[in-house]
Amino acid sequence: MRQYGVFIRKEFKHIFRDKRSLIILFALPIAQILIFGFALTNEIKNTHIAVIDMAHDAASQSLTDRLEASRYFELTGDIHSVADADAALLADKIKMAIVIPADFNNSLMHGHASQVQLITDATDPNTATTLQLYASAIIRDFQSDINDQFKLPYSLHTEVRMMYNPQLKGAYLFVPGVMGMILLLISAMMTSIAIVREKEINTMEIILASPLRPIVLILSKAVPYIVISMVNVTTILLIGVFILGLPVAGNIFLLIGVCLLFILTAIALGLMISNIIDSQQTAMFISLMGLMLPTLILSGFMFPIENMPVPMQVLSNIVPTKWFFIIVKDVMIKGLGFASIWREVLILAGMTAFFLFVSYRKFKIRLA
Repeated sequence: MRQYGVFIRKEFKHIFRDKRSLIILFALPIAQILIFGFALTNEIKNTHIAVIDMAHDAASQSLTDRLEASRYFELTGDIHSVADADAALLADKIKMAIVIPADFNNSLMHGHASQVQLITDATDPNTATTLQLYASAIIRDFQSDINDQFKLPYSLHTEVRMMYNPQLKGAYLFVPGVMGMILLLISAMMTSIAIVREKEINTMEIILASPLRPIVLILSKAVPYIVISMVNVTTILLIGVFILGLPVAGNIFLLIGVCLLFILTAIALGLMISNIIDSQQTAMFISLMGLMLPTLILSGFMFPIENMPVPMQVLSNIVPTKWFFIIVKDVMIKGLGFASIWREVLILAGMTAFFLFVSYRKFKIRLA
């Protein structure tokens, strides 16, 4: 056990001597979670729009005030006609124009119905659709208030409930996904070069001369990265809760336990790579490119897996981050317990065992 501790201390010294490794291990996760949490979001906020009010009555002004009070829109006041709106859309000064007809109030009071036209820039279809949904929701709320006030006949009320994320914050999606990406890349990348580094600096002979068994040598490489990765988990959760405003609806100890399991999976994957590859550059390239792209594309946090072709849906099952992403969403956002995630936990445990088995089988006790 004492010799095992010596190897662990040696690995910690390797890590803390290399300033570039420290930046990757500690600064990169914080930068990524802040960038994805604030800059890269699917929320639409503070979008410039124009309201073309042809009615200029109390009802149209009330609707305009509602739109202006929304955090989604910023009204541009120098557009007064559809032609001006077309020119502004063409020049990319606004993303949407809302046209209120001249008989808006009269139609509401006497005809019990009126129309509002939404003109959007559909060069970005997702943004255009989202803006229309936001504006339509505000208009429906306005209509509902009119119905309640005047008791109009045959009114139809639609109640919308946004479960688990009522404010539609993008951080609810990105933080679990980025957490998985960070833990996989950092843990797998740093451990993938651990054994390869010993080969390149010719210290592997000394390690192999020790009385420790190969599996113990492999595990001694993993322990420092487990500790450092748990520090990153703590940092990410603190940033997510206190800066990005995410809840931890489920059991915090279950969440930490799942993160530890995923760290073990990522480290086992990195150790498997390091036992197969003989060059640090090759190991790092495989860890970055071979893991980052599948994580971004096939984990489900950037693109819905159910929208993909069947072969890609099948391929996504071998990406560990997919299962971790599902678990974190269920525990952290939905507040579910172990009974709802045991299948995903079992899959990650199976992957960990497989990666460790391959690492053990591929570990060479002779350098020749």
